[in-house]
Formats: sequence, structure tokens, C-alpha cells
Amino acid sequence: MALRNQNALTILLLCVVWYSISATNNVVGKMVLNQFPYPMTVTMVQLVSISVYSEPLLKYYVKGHAEVPTAIFRKIVIPLAIGKFLASVTAHISIWRVPVSYSHTVKATMPLFTVVLSRVLFGEKQTKSVYLSLVPIILGVVVASLTEFHFDMLGLISALVSTAGFSLQHIFSKRVLKRTGIHQFQLLATLARLSLLMFLPFWLIVDARRLVSAHVEVLDPTAVMLLLFVDGFLNFCQNIIAFSILKIVSPLTYAVANASKRIAVIGVSILLLRNPVSIYNLLGMITAVGGVLLYNRAKHLSQRKTELPIVVKGTNDSNYNYLPGISSV
Repeated sequence: MALRNQNALTILLLCVVWYSISATNNVVGKMVLNQFPYPMTVTMVQLVSISVYSEPLLKYYVKGHAEVPTAIFRKIVIPLAIGKFLASVTAHISIWRVPVSYSHTVKATMPLFTVVLSRVLFGEKQTKSVYLSLVPIILGVVVASLTEFHFDMLGLISALVSTAGFSLQHIFSKRVLKRTGIHQFQLLATLARLSLLMFLPFWLIVDARRLVSAHVEVLDPTAVMLLLFVDGFLNFCQNIIAFSILKIVSPLTYAVANASKRIAVIGVSILLLRNPVSIYNLLGMITAVGGVLLYNRAKHLSQRKTELPIVVKGTNDSNYNYLPGISSV
């Protein structure tokens, strides 16, 4: 009993730290983009930060590096990396164009993308209750969009694309950990470096050329540099804590914790950034997040009834089930 209470306290403390860092990271990101409207560069700083800070972590904390088979690297790790850099850059575009609270409300559609992608990639069908749980999510996002004071189509599309990228991570991340035995921090470092290599050409073509040719001037360059550094460090810490929580809790617990984190981010961003919200806008946010909690419950009940593993196409391994992955932004 004492050990169980200690584990519960550890999980609670990790969640509190996770929520605090995630909310702060989003607020800092919005502050950076308000002064320095280059979301690709902000994304580049985050990917570089994870790659650099992971090195001492792997050296002193992770004992031994697991090798990832070529087939798994090609079929799972590469899609994960694509999802990571795609989700990261579009997430920054969304919080640049629209309030953080609205961006995270749109990201509540993640279960919808997860259901669609799971059906397309693996032919997975859901129960009727799971499909019904998607209705309040969609309804909530529609209401929030129609009543958003600072609605922007690019911001909405970017938030949706970001959510799709995170859904890819949700589908594939735990599969890699389960099949290869790779440490979660090693996987994080691998994804960050691979995403960085994929993203570098786009950054050079778009933001780097603009930064050099436009001779960008900001009111306080020192403040912007400091905010970029803090944003990169917070993003690294958020990823580390998210992976740590994922390792020690059940899929349902993590999914509920992730939904609760979104509530915290929305609430803190409204209070600190003071973006105006109407009662209908707030109702839409609550409905969308409530729909996520219903989805988590319905998904958990359907898995308890079937208890069937989901197999990656092209493999004979059926020893791992669907588990949620990491949302870093």
C-alpha cells in the first residue's frame, strides 16, 4: 500500500510539473512569435535544443543503446520523425496566427485523426461508442471556431495539420518502444535529430533566406534570444517528462492526463495572455475537451472487451497493443 501511494504521488508530481512546463512553454512560444514571427526558426531552435540537450542525458543516464532494425526504422521511425517535424512547425504557425487557447481546442480533434489514420494504416475498426464520442469533439471545435474573436484560416489549418502529425506519433511511438527495447530518451533524441535533418532544407529555403535578405529588426533582440533559449529548453523538458509519464502509467491514465494538460494550457493561456473569450467560445472549448475524455473512456472499454493486438502491416509481431504517444506542443 505504501509503495502504491508513493507511485501515485510520483505520478501526480510529474503531471503537475508537466502541466506547468507545457503551459509555460506555450505562453513563451506565443510571446516569441509575437515579437519574432518566424515559426520555422522557432521550430528549428526546439529541434536543435532537444538534439543538444539529449546528448549528456543519454551519456550519463541511459546505459547502452539499443539498435533499431532497418525494417522498423524505415516503416515506423521515419513516419514518426515526419510526424514530429510536421507537427512542430504547424503547431508554431497555429499559435502565431491564433490564440493558444483556440489552437489547443482544435488539437482536441486528435482522437478523430487517430481513428481515421488507424483505419487507413491498419484497417482498425472502432466500436459505436468510440465513433459517437467523436461527435462532441467535432461540435465543440466548430462552436469554438465560429465564436473565436481572432479566427484565422491559416491558424485553423495549421492546428489541424499539427494534430494529424501528433496522431502519427500516437500511433507509432509506443510500437517502437515495445518492439525494439530502445530507451524512451534514446527514441526522443533519434526522432529530434532525424526531424532536424528532414526539416533543415525547408528552413534554409524559407526562413533562413528571409532572415538574411530582410535584415530582420526586432525591438529587443536580447529578449528574443532569451525567449528562444527558454522556449527550446522548456520544450526539451516537456518531452522528457511526457516520455517518463508514458513509461510508468497505463494508456488510459496517460490519455486522461494528456487531456487534462490541454485544459491547463487553455486556462493558463487565457489568464496570462488575456485573449478575449465569449461564453459560447468557452462552451465550445469545454465541449471539445469533454469529448476527448469520453473518447478515452470509450476506447478503454472497447479494448477491454476485445483485448486484440494491433499488428503493423508487413510484420509478424503481435505482442503490442495501441498505446498513446507523445504530444510535445
